[in-house]
Amino acid sequence: MNDNYEEINLEPLFNRLGESKFRSRFKLGKKERQYLEEKGWAEIERHAFDFVRQRLGPAEPGNDGKQTPMRNHPVFIAQHATGTCCRKCLEKWHRIEKGKELTEEQVNYIVAVLRYWLKRAMLPTIEQEN
Repeated sequence: MNDNYEEINLEPLFNRLGESKFRSRFKLGKKERQYLEEKGWAEIERHAFDFVRQRLGPAEPGNDGKQTPMRNHPVFIAQHATGTCCRKCLEKWHRIEKGKELTEEQVNYIVAVLRYWLKRAMLPTIEQEN
């Protein structure tokens, strides 16, 4: 992943997302937490890159607005929580214009947002272990 995105302050975005009743209701369930723990961050990040490139990358993704399931993978939950689930939401929440293929820089940014949300979502588990 592009390390430059580690330095971006995502707090303003996450503050806005937190004000959305819909976006803020998404949490990782036990099954998704366990999956993430078993697969590890590197594997989950690979999944995120694949999902973003395949489902959001094209200028006109097939089934846009319905291409991201609401459950069964931690990345899917994160996509809905962060407004990275479809091109309409990418435009609304991240100002990534619809109708144009995603650039590699945009893909890296989206995965950085997903990773940030997932790490925050896993914090209670980490805190309980200490």
